[in-house]
Amino acid sequence: MATAVSLSCSSAHASETRAYLLRGWFGVFSTGMDELANDLRSKGVKAEAIGHLAWKSTISKIVQDKAAGKIGALALIGHSQGAINVIEMAQALKTHKIQVDLLVTLVPAGQNPVPTNVVRAMNFYQSPGWGSAITAEAGFRGKLSNIDLSSDLTVTHVTIDKSAKVQGEIARAILAIPKAKESASPREAAQPAAPSR
Repeated sequence: MATAVSLSCSSAHASETRAYLLRGWFGVFSTGMDELANDLRSKGVKAEAIGHLAWKSTISKIVQDKAAGKIGALALIGHSQGAINVIEMAQALKTHKIQVDLLVTLVPAGQNPVPTNVVRAMNFYQSPGWGSAITAEAGFRGKLSNIDLSSDLTVTHVTIDKSAKVQGEIARAILAIPKAKESASPREAAQPAAPSR
């Protein structure tokens, strides 16, 4: 009986997770964002792939939905220009005191630091190559992982979002959010920033 209740609770939390996936310039090279969104929806996550130019209007939607109690956990994922914009989204949401449970950037360049309202940040890049390692703001207490994929010759700027390995890591991180929120409060769950690779 206890197991059934636990599984039921986990399922309910998963249905409240909201994920926004931002494509890069023009959207034509970021079809992996749509693939990942479809996969996440099949797993109970309310995921939506959008053009990067919609990032400001999406902030307004998140603020409204959060106030209405429609969002449990929040994940922002972006490829190329979209990666830069999800960091800007997180910064804007900080002013509204909204926590970003997971921030994922794929080959960003010239980006701002990860803001302090982010619990976990994952950055996929290639050095030398596309993108770069990212940093966090002073006072950041979340977990920051810079993941260098330069050793994988199948990954390029236009294929990284379509990589089954990368998509799998992102999906697992998103699905793990409800469990992390159950086991600890946001402040307790956050750990000092330390690149994992």
